[in-house]
Amino acid sequence: MQAILLAGGLGTRLRSVVSDRPKPMALIEDKPFMEYVIHELSRYGITEIIFAVGYKGSMVEEYFGDGSQFTASDGTRLKVQYAYEEELLGTAGAIKNAGKLVTEDFFFVLNADTFYQMDYQRLIQKQKELNLDMALVLRQVPDVSRYGQAILKDGLLVGFDEKTHEVKPGTINGGVYRMSRSLLEEIPAGKVSLEKDMIPKWLSAGRRLGGFVNEGYFIDIGVPEDYFRFMEDVKKGVVVW
Repeated sequence: MQAILLAGGLGTRLRSVVSDRPKPMALIEDKPFMEYVIHELSRYGITEIIFAVGYKGSMVEEYFGDGSQFTASDGTRLKVQYAYEEELLGTAGAIKNAGKLVTEDFFFVLNADTFYQMDYQRLIQKQKELNLDMALVLRQVPDVSRYGQAILKDGLLVGFDEKTHEVKPGTINGGVYRMSRSLLEEIPAGKVSLEKDMIPKWLSAGRRLGGFVNEGYFIDIGVPEDYFRFMEDVKKGVVVW
């Protein structure tokens, strides 16, 4: 199974502590953060990775190569490919650019600077069960006013990135997707946001989007305190290799 890892951002908020490399390549116990993400994916049969890279993307390629030196838990060797952005394309634009390397009818998309523990097979089952064009994972937070609220009803997405000033618990986008090639083909060329442009457009057009709420460990290393927290969680065994 294939997954696109979005690794082309500039990582400006983390630059004060990680200045020599792309954010997903920030070191954790002598391994880049992204290797933890890939290791987790491989546990669920995702062994073909397409890196959507931009800023210092050659560093990613120098480390991972063609992937053959990395093995999944069942001994399968990884297969790695690269889609370079000459300019920042936004999340959907990066997916479109990397999509030329996708060969399957459905594929995963993840942010490479986020680690989210879940059963990825469950996302496949949900997509098949509800005949979804795109399945996505939500997460529960104590205050949705900090984010944009995402709402599921009977497993289908009925609201996305809904702004609210009310401090209340709720669900937000977790940034993990299983997408159909038919949606990929609808993304226009150029700079396009998945969250701000395409998902709202697909919802309004009646495309079948849905998913589930996941309670697993989640962290985004976009700011120094969360980067250091992930380092500690690895040392403490909260995150197990």
